[in-house]
Amino acid sequence: MDPKQTTSSSSGGGFFASIASSLSSLGSAVSKSVNGPPGIEIEGLEVVNPEGGTEDAEEEAKKGRWKEEERDSYWKMMQKYVGSDITSMVTLPVIIFEPMTMIQKMAELMEYSYLLDMADETDDPYMRLVYASSFFISVYYAYQRTWKPFNPILGETYEMANHGGMSFIAEQVSHHPPMSAGHAENEHFTYDVTSKLKTKFLGNSVDVYPVGRTRVTLKRDGVTLDLVPPPTKVSNLIFGRTWIDSPGDMVLTNLTTGDKAVLYFQPCGWFGAGRYEVDGYVYNAAEEPKILITGKWNESLSYQVCDPEGEPLPGTELKEVWKVAEIPKKDKFQYTYFAHKLNSFDTAPKKLLASDSRLRPDRLALERGDLSVSGNEKSSLEERQRAEKRNREAKNQKFIPRWFDLTEEVTPTPWGELEVYQYNGKYTEHRAAVDSSDCIEEPDSRPEFNPWQFDNLEAE
Repeated sequence: MDPKQTTSSSSGGGFFASIASSLSSLGSAVSKSVNGPPGIEIEGLEVVNPEGGTEDAEEEAKKGRWKEEERDSYWKMMQKYVGSDITSMVTLPVIIFEPMTMIQKMAELMEYSYLLDMADETDDPYMRLVYASSFFISVYYAYQRTWKPFNPILGETYEMANHGGMSFIAEQVSHHPPMSAGHAENEHFTYDVTSKLKTKFLGNSVDVYPVGRTRVTLKRDGVTLDLVPPPTKVSNLIFGRTWIDSPGDMVLTNLTTGDKAVLYFQPCGWFGAGRYEVDGYVYNAAEEPKILITGKWNESLSYQVCDPEGEPLPGTELKEVWKVAEIPKKDKFQYTYFAHKLNSFDTAPKKLLASDSRLRPDRLALERGDLSVSGNEKSSLEERQRAEKRNREAKNQKFIPRWFDLTEEVTPTPWGELEVYQYNGKYTEHRAAVDSSDCIEEPDSRPEFNPWQFDNLEAE
């Protein structure tokens, strides 16, 4: 691998070229044309086998979680959205959902937060990027789950405590476009993210562009790290076995020193070749490679000091920096143990906010396995959200996030501009007041889910 080939800017031609090349090879290498169900014309639809098998295309298309009659009717409905951004414009059935929300998935990144602690503690500026980039790659194991999380209700929150000595708060700060903001902090780091996903529906697949800004500040030296992740492609949404790939560059830049890590996610090739593989380097500010990083995002990552040509230094050896923790066997939603903790009240702080995702009735029903109740509760929440919007607009009022403030900063990303939300510190004050109070919380007394800011929801 030529280390100079992986130093392309996150907004330059090399970055986009790698994405285009990846998606092109993905489509041509392992895709098959498929005839649709009787009476439905599906021109150019592809079904991709992530294992690279040679099964007949029609047989492969029948695999997946959909019943044939459901799949056919859903395809008829979805055809009109081809080429569109479907982030919030399509109502989806709960059969394809997991009992978790998008802002809970933001917290799932924190499973291996000890890597950020190590990044803060090390004196080596290049190892700092090894630890921090491994932290950001670690979440991809969880992100390969093909179940869709619930879209958060405007004003919905998620709190997490009792993990890594940190506090975590996320909030849905906008509904159109759907945007979330998150903040995590412990004695070693602060983590801040503004997230606005952008999608492109392609028929049997969808491209997901992570329009967002992610920053980590390491407290000891005060350095700030900025992340630009690769896009993601979800294949076989309707026909075939759904699977996920994220081909392209992940760039993590130390904004204080100019050092950076550039890691390339290999696209899936023939017979599954290259899937999960990640390779790259940590560079100094002069773009000279210092440490190589290699591994698989679903297994482990290792590093080794290298020479200016990117070759391992004599006398050094490859050392493991991260590996996937033990996972439950045959879990219905392919959850990790940490994912289960995110739904548990064991990770909830004292006097949980009534707007917390754990309390959503549709999520709770799906977790119990009651799809009918979950679907009804989901529809009820969505209608109530529409009613609140009507009421708010009739009174000429604006929704104001509670824990984050909209700044005047608009930052460019490879996929469009982003309005940045900033943590306002009020949650820290709220949590300190609650934790220092003498109130006794009954174990089973939890509030009803309530993210709403406006009353009289039936007002037109």
